[in-house]
Amino acid sequence: MAPHWRGGAQVLAVTLGILQCCGWLSAQTVRTSVGMMGRGPEQWPMSHERVKRGWVWNQFFVVEEYTGTEPLYVGKIHSDSDEGDGSIKYTISGEGAGTVFIIDEVTGDIHATERLDREEKTFYTLRAQALDRQTDAPLEPESEFVIKVQDINDSEPKFLEGPYIGSVAELSPIGTSVMKVMASDADDPTYGSSARIVYSVLEGERFFTVDRQTGVIRTAVADLDRETQDRYELVVKATDMAGQMGGLSGSTTVTIVITDVNDNPPRFPQKMYQFSVSEGAAVGTSIGRVIATDADMGENTDMSYLIKDEEGGELFRVSTDGDTQEAIITIKKPLDFENKRTHNVVVEAVNKHVDPRFVDLGSFRDQTIVRVSVSDVDEPPIFIPSTGTIMEVQEDARLGALVGIVTAKDPDVDNVPIRFSIDQSTDQEQIFNIDPVTGAITLGKILDRETAGWHNITVTAVEADNQSMASQTAVSIRILDVNDNPPELATPYEASICEDAKPGQLIHTISVVDRDEPQSGHRFYFTLAPEASNNRHFTLWDIKDNTAGIRTQRSGFNRQEQNVYLLPILVVDSGPPALSSTGTLTIHVCGCDTDGAIQSCNATAYVMSAALSPGALIALLVCILILIVLVLLILTLKRHRKGQRMSEDEEDMRDNVIKYNDEGGGEQDTQAYDMSALRSLYDFPEVKNSDSGPELHPVPQWIQNRVVGDGGPADFTVFKGYIRKKVEQADADLSVPPYDSFQTYAFEGSSSPALSLSSIHTLSTTSEQDFSYLSDWGPRFRQLAGYYAPAQPEEEGS
Repeated sequence: MAPHWRGGAQVLAVTLGILQCCGWLSAQTVRTSVGMMGRGPEQWPMSHERVKRGWVWNQFFVVEEYTGTEPLYVGKIHSDSDEGDGSIKYTISGEGAGTVFIIDEVTGDIHATERLDREEKTFYTLRAQALDRQTDAPLEPESEFVIKVQDINDSEPKFLEGPYIGSVAELSPIGTSVMKVMASDADDPTYGSSARIVYSVLEGERFFTVDRQTGVIRTAVADLDRETQDRYELVVKATDMAGQMGGLSGSTTVTIVITDVNDNPPRFPQKMYQFSVSEGAAVGTSIGRVIATDADMGENTDMSYLIKDEEGGELFRVSTDGDTQEAIITIKKPLDFENKRTHNVVVEAVNKHVDPRFVDLGSFRDQTIVRVSVSDVDEPPIFIPSTGTIMEVQEDARLGALVGIVTAKDPDVDNVPIRFSIDQSTDQEQIFNIDPVTGAITLGKILDRETAGWHNITVTAVEADNQSMASQTAVSIRILDVNDNPPELATPYEASICEDAKPGQLIHTISVVDRDEPQSGHRFYFTLAPEASNNRHFTLWDIKDNTAGIRTQRSGFNRQEQNVYLLPILVVDSGPPALSSTGTLTIHVCGCDTDGAIQSCNATAYVMSAALSPGALIALLVCILILIVLVLLILTLKRHRKGQRMSEDEEDMRDNVIKYNDEGGGEQDTQAYDMSALRSLYDFPEVKNSDSGPELHPVPQWIQNRVVGDGGPADFTVFKGYIRKKVEQADADLSVPPYDSFQTYAFEGSSSPALSLSSIHTLSTTSEQDFSYLSDWGPRFRQLAGYYAPAQPEEEGS
C-alpha cells in the first residue's frame, strides 16, 4: 500500500492460498505479495506479474472439528506497501472477529481460537483494514473476505421419518414396490463423499430388498401369504462415504403389513348338519344356523348362501346374517309329518367378491347337507277344499232340504272322527242346520232370495276326543231365484195430453221392475187390461225392449167433459211360471197454447180463468192476504193478553205466612203487614249464607193436597215443618227482611168468653156469608173454596 501510488486504488493482499486483486485500473500492472493456505511461512512470499483481472482471492478455508491445543492458523493478509518496518497495523472486523478469529497486527496472520463446526455455521464474513500505526489512518480501502469452514465426515446418516410402516398385498409378484425410506446426512454434500449415502437390509433380506441408491423397498419373493404371516420386521441401514470403509451409518426399523386378497374359498367345517322341527311350526320359523369359514378377512369373507336342490328350495329358505355371516335356514312352506318326515337340504356358500386373478386357484364355493327331521304334533282337522265352499239352493226349497255337505279329515295318523257345527254368530236367525257327523247342511227356515241373495256362514270342525283341535271354513250359500214375484210398473205413471192431441201421438213410455232375477234375463209383455179392451181413446204399443208406449187413438179431447183417464195396463213376465200384474196409467187432459205447451190441467181453474179477468184475480188474492194478516194479529194479541194474565197470577201466587208476636185483629186485620213488600218479592236478591244462619231461598210454591179419607182434613205436616224451619232461620238472622211472616191467633180455651178468631172455624153450613166467589180466584184457592162451598144435597142427606 504505497502512499505514492498514482492513478489507481490502493491494493490489500490477502494470503493463505487466495490472492485478492485490488487494482481496478486496467492500464496498470501491480506487484502484490500473497500467502497461500496450507503452506508454511517460508513459502508465503511470492511475486508475479498480474496481466489481467478476473481472479477473486477473497476466501480462506479452515478445517472443522480441530482438536489441537494451539490456535489453528487460517491465513495471512499483507499489503504491498508493507516494507516490514512495523509501520502498518492490520485489523479485522465482522463475524467472530476478536473471539473466534484473531489477527497479528504486525504480520497479518489470522488464527482460529475455537473449535468450529460446519454443521452449525458454514462460513464467516469479515472485513480487513491496513492502518498507519502512528496516525491510525487507513492506508487502503477496507476489503471484505470470507472464511469458509471445510467439512469432514463427522455426521452419520439419520432416518428422520422412521420407524416406517408399509403394506403390500399378499401373493404380490417379485419386485413389487412396497415403500421408500430416506436418510439424511448433515455433512457437506458438495465436498467429498461424506454425504453420499447407500442403503442395505440388515434383517429380512430373505423376503425384501432395498435399492442402494433410492431406498425403495421391494418384495424378494412371490409367495407372501397373509394367512401364514401377516407382518414382517425389517432393519434398513444407511451408510455414508458411498459405503466405503470408514463411512458412518445409521439404521431404522421398517414394519411391512401383508394385506389380504381373496385367495381362500369358504369351507364348511362339517359336511352334514342335523336339525329337528315340529310340523306345526309357522312359516318363517328359524330351523337352525350353519356357517362356512373363510381364512381371508374383511369383505373377502363376505359370502352368500343358497339352496341347491329343488325340493329343499320349495320348503325351506336360506338367508345370510350380515353380522355373523351365518346361514339362517327358515321354513318357506308348512311341513307335514305324515307326508315326509326327513328332508335333506343342500346348502352352498359362495364368496361375494371373487378376485379374477386367483380364479385358477380353485372354486370359491363349498356345499354341505342340512338334514331336517320333522316331528309329529296333533293337528286340527283339515277342510276339503281348504279355501272355502260355495253351495247353491233354490229359494223355494222346503224345510229340511239338503243344501250341501262339508268335508273335513284329521291329518294325523290316528285319523280320529270329526264333529261339525255352525258358528251361531254367522247364522243368528238359524236358517241352516248341519249334521254333526256327516257335515250335511239343511234348511231350517224358508228362504227368500229377494231378502238375502247370499248367506255366508262359518262351519267349525273339531276332533271328537279333543275339542281344542278345531278349525273353521267359510261356506257361501247362493240362493237361486224362482219366479215368485210379478212384474210391476216402475212408478205410478202419470201423463198429460193436450185437448187438441192428434191420433197416434206418443203420450208416455212406461217400464216395469221385477224383483226376480232369471238366469236368462227379463222379458216382459204389455197389453191393456181386459176391462180396457174396448177403449177407444188410447192404444198400447209394446216396444219389445221391456218398455211400452201409450198413444192416442183419436183426436179432440175435452177436459170439461172428462179431464182424467185411468188406463189399466197388464204386464206379464216370461216365467216360468208366468206372473202378471195390472198397473194404472193416469192421463190428464190439459189446456195448451198454440205451441203445445201445457197451461192448465184443472177444469175448475179453466172455468174461473174464463169468467174472471187478471185484475179481478189479483184483487181477490189481496183480500185473502189481508184476512190472513188480521187473523194472525188477533191471535197474537189474544196470546199476549193470556200470557200477561198468567204472569200476574204467578206473581200473586205465593205462600204468605204472617207471624205476629201478639194477638191479631182477626180476619178484618189487613194492615198487619205491607202487601207491596210481598208483591215485590222477586225484586230482592237472595240472601246469602252468613254467620247467623244458612242460606235462605224463596218459599216453595203451593202444593195442592187432596182431602184424605172420608172428607177429613188434609195433612199439613210438610207445611208445618217448612214453616218451623223458616221461623228458626228468620229468628236467627236479624238482617233478613220479613218476607215470610206467621200470624198467630191464640185460642183461649173452652172456659174463656173470647172464642177463637180463626177463620178456619168459620166453616159452617149456618154461615150467612157467601164464599162462592172463592172459586173464581184460580186453582190456588180451589181447596179453600171447597171448604166454604155449600153442602150438596147428597152430602146433607148422608
